[in-house]
Amino acid sequence: MTEPSKLPHHGVPDHQPAAGGIAARARASAVPQYLAGLNPEQREAVETLEGPVLVLAGAGTGKTRVLTTRIAHILSQGRARPHEILSVTFTNKAAREMKLRLGQMLGQAVEGMPWLGTFHSIGGRILRFHAELVQLKSNFTVLDVDDQVRLLKQLLQAENIDDKRWPARMLAGLIDGWKNRGLTPSQVPPGEAAVFGNGKGGKLYASYQERLKILNAADFGDLLLENIRLFRENPDVLRQYQGRFKFILVDEYQDTNVAQYLWLRLLSQAPGKPGVPLSAVIPGHSSSIIPGRAEGPNPESRDKVDSFRDSGFAPAGTPRNDDGNIVAQAAAMTAPKNICCVGDDDQSIYGWRGAEVDNILRFEHDFPGAKVIRLERNYRSTGHILAAASHLIAHNEGRLGKTLRTEDVDGEKVTVTGSWDSEEEARAIGEEIEELQRAGENLNEVAILVRASFQMREFEDRFVTLGLPYRVIGGPRFYERAEIRDALAYLRVINSPADDLAFERIVNVPKRGLGDATVQMLHDHARKRRIPLFEAARAVVETDELKPKARGSLRDLILHFERWRAQREVTSHTELAEIVLDESGYTEMWQKDRSADAAGRLENLKELVRSMEEFENLQGFLEHISLVMDRDGGAADEAVSLMTLHSAKGLEFDNVFLPGWEEGLFPSQRTLDEQGRAGLEEERRLAHVGLTRARRRAKLYFATNRRIHGTWSTTIPSRFLDELPAPNVEITESKGGSGWGGSGGYGPSRFDNVESFGSSYTTPGWQRAQANRARGQKSGGGQAGGGFNESQSPFSSSRSDTSGERGGMGGGFSRHKRGPLVIEGELVAKSTGTVSEFALDDRVFHQKFGYGNVVKVDGNKLTIAFEKAGEKKVVDSFVERV
Repeated sequence: MTEPSKLPHHGVPDHQPAAGGIAARARASAVPQYLAGLNPEQREAVETLEGPVLVLAGAGTGKTRVLTTRIAHILSQGRARPHEILSVTFTNKAAREMKLRLGQMLGQAVEGMPWLGTFHSIGGRILRFHAELVQLKSNFTVLDVDDQVRLLKQLLQAENIDDKRWPARMLAGLIDGWKNRGLTPSQVPPGEAAVFGNGKGGKLYASYQERLKILNAADFGDLLLENIRLFRENPDVLRQYQGRFKFILVDEYQDTNVAQYLWLRLLSQAPGKPGVPLSAVIPGHSSSIIPGRAEGPNPESRDKVDSFRDSGFAPAGTPRNDDGNIVAQAAAMTAPKNICCVGDDDQSIYGWRGAEVDNILRFEHDFPGAKVIRLERNYRSTGHILAAASHLIAHNEGRLGKTLRTEDVDGEKVTVTGSWDSEEEARAIGEEIEELQRAGENLNEVAILVRASFQMREFEDRFVTLGLPYRVIGGPRFYERAEIRDALAYLRVINSPADDLAFERIVNVPKRGLGDATVQMLHDHARKRRIPLFEAARAVVETDELKPKARGSLRDLILHFERWRAQREVTSHTELAEIVLDESGYTEMWQKDRSADAAGRLENLKELVRSMEEFENLQGFLEHISLVMDRDGGAADEAVSLMTLHSAKGLEFDNVFLPGWEEGLFPSQRTLDEQGRAGLEEERRLAHVGLTRARRRAKLYFATNRRIHGTWSTTIPSRFLDELPAPNVEITESKGGSGWGGSGGYGPSRFDNVESFGSSYTTPGWQRAQANRARGQKSGGGQAGGGFNESQSPFSSSRSDTSGERGGMGGGFSRHKRGPLVIEGELVAKSTGTVSEFALDDRVFHQKFGYGNVVKVDGNKLTIAFEKAGEKKVVDSFVERV
């Protein structure tokens, strides 16, 4: 017998229990604890480990639990080691939650999962391992948006492109969109590249990418785009990662864009043999179109083969048939591996930022033989809410189809309430929330979900009046937005010239060439003389302390404020706000801004002016704002949640209020105009998301008359209301006042018929409103408060008016209701009244101008003959006696 030590040494193969053997049957007999509590569909999704799987997980059906339990099952069954699982999510929060749950299930196994994270974090990790293959170093820097914009500004200057007409931020948005679609500079269709910089968009994109390489930097989009290029140009690297990942799991698959789709498709195929064309990795597309691409060949290309190559779909040299289409390789070479995508086509609501719902709709086409598992048992909402949401979303044609159900009680029906206008809508919702609070409901379980952020303003004002605590989710409160704070700063300086904080905020907004050095000079002078910044500025402009250009800009600003204060005496405060925003150049600044949020900022400014009408004067309005801004409860306090529908994804509340269900607002007219039927279906998915946020109560509202950004219009209830199932819906009356209805056209003001309100409205606010209305009728000015015309408002377009006319799109605020204001006399700059301690012929020293002698004294202003700078006027606080 051979001694054990003398036996020949051979590698010992890894052991897996034989199918049907004792070990396999013993393992199957013991049901792991982590599978306890799963319903049959969830358990099927967890235990189906062979081949591609699509889990259609409706709202509230436990998709996160399925994902994490599936990973736990893979590990506990020994099907893969932790580092052989690729699990991608969309947010760091989701990744952290998944790691936490896995840690609770499996102990420390999660620590060995380096490939659990977001698309971009994992893409960045891969890129650092192979940075040299894409002309980078492993320590490359990831630029943030501000750095991107600065770099693009440099490139625009080098090309002599006017960055005011063609803003760098706009170009950054275009480049990000191209990268989200997986397009390198050479693949951008010429028609798209020509939309920026007089046809130089493509060249600028190429220059930008070149510059990034020189700086050893990448932007956020490069983390995936360069990954795709790495895999295409280096098949051996791709095979390495294809062989490494035995299982791939993807969360929120319906929200993937084209670049994420291509990255996953490359990784999700079985490793190809050396020498096999890379086109074999993505088979079966000869008659289909990549999401996000134009149908058929690239319309910008005359050659069909070049067209598909330029699309970013297949590399050069891909085998094609006689028609120029890509030839599918043998399925054996590219059999898809074990990929599981979890998502809900009915919750794809981010098309505006590049998400492609087609990615999930075509899953079975991309992965032949895929198993589709539907999770339809909802653990969140009551029966009536689910029935309403399911009936509504069934009107969409582009969906895979599923029907949510619950084993819970039917609960309360979905309510639909009409109100006269948006103010009554806010009052009614406020009163309902107070009733819920009195009934013992926690305010943290109450949410108001709006379609557009401008709707929040009336709710914020109403909650302040009622003393209801609230928090805005996903963004600042209305009065905390940058553009609103800027506008308020102008009004505060008019109201109180000594408001230094407000003056400092807008002294160089929009830019006037008054930088930090100028502001510091004003501060120094103000501190020495113990006067406000505004007075310091008035004194400094009469001297030679500033350069001529800066001095002229500051003088013009002071003259503006003096004129606006004079106009305050003869002009309504709402009209004054319009004048200030127009004449200061602040409106024009946002009109010329080509960024994506510029239009929204202009809309918010118009809503600000609209909000001023219910106040008697500017002072009263600013006092109200101070009360709003002063409310800042702790994070742990109970508060109503106020947010947009897009921000509500993934959240849930016992009570959900959904105001503004009107045509043009929801569904959004802009979305319908830009995207047609696809846009309508995404709006309907957004409505479905809103309804399924509610656990116990969902309350829908619409207004017959809504004042959107300054103009009253009679609205039509949303088509989505007619798509709700009647047995699950209850029509209720508004609790906010007069009910809804009224005549056509703009509809009369709710103040027109006092008797319809009864005698309960005798508050000072009501009396002021009646007085304002009476004044408006006597003056023939239309609506009380001096509103402005939508058609002649600068907010009706985000682009500047090049004609120079005040009317029409892009013009200034309408001022047709008044004649030209004439202010007699002129502003004469005077001394502050302080007697200077300097006398004629005093020898003095100035930090900027050097030594000189005083030749004239006027209060605290000195005329000094400097030895080198000549004769200058300066304020005495800037010189020292020598």
